[in-house]
Amino acid sequence: MTTDSVELVTAVPPRAEADADLVEAARREEGGCVVLRLGSSRFAVPMDSVAEVVGVPRLTRMPSSPLWLAGVANWRGRVLPVVDLRVLVGVDVTPLASSARLVVLAQGPLEAGVLADAVPGLVTRGDELEATPATVPALAASIIEGLLDDGGPVAVLDAAAVLALRGQLPRLR
Repeated sequence: MTTDSVELVTAVPPRAEADADLVEAARREEGGCVVLRLGSSRFAVPMDSVAEVVGVPRLTRMPSSPLWLAGVANWRGRVLPVVDLRVLVGVDVTPLASSARLVVLAQGPLEAGVLADAVPGLVTRGDELEATPATVPALAASIIEGLLDDGGPVAVLDAAAVLALRGQLPRLR
């Protein structure tokens, strides 16, 4: 193997560098949120709850699990539950494209991955959010803090509520 081929094999993929740069930019910005695209809708997750943004790993589906649980993945040597919020917020579930990302949420010991069709950028969250419309389904409303305007509506996800979804999973004995 030549030196050139070793560099190609060990180089960080350009998209992974872009994901890491996006996360770092959001960490530096006061009130920074990562924007996720689910179908044609945009959602934001406060940066203090985002551990990492990565490409979608191979998922293992769990038997008898709810539709919103896409499966589990190996994340840094740990089993990470992966949720597909598109099911909860009423967005058509289509096969994920190469632009899809996994946004890993973490609060204390709780961790979960959220599938996104894309992670197009960042938005700054102000102090005031608009109320979630009454037309939003109850389960979706339970994971949305409110709306902000960034050239169109962006629903701000409540990361703690998304992580609490695990309480709805059947317990394995």
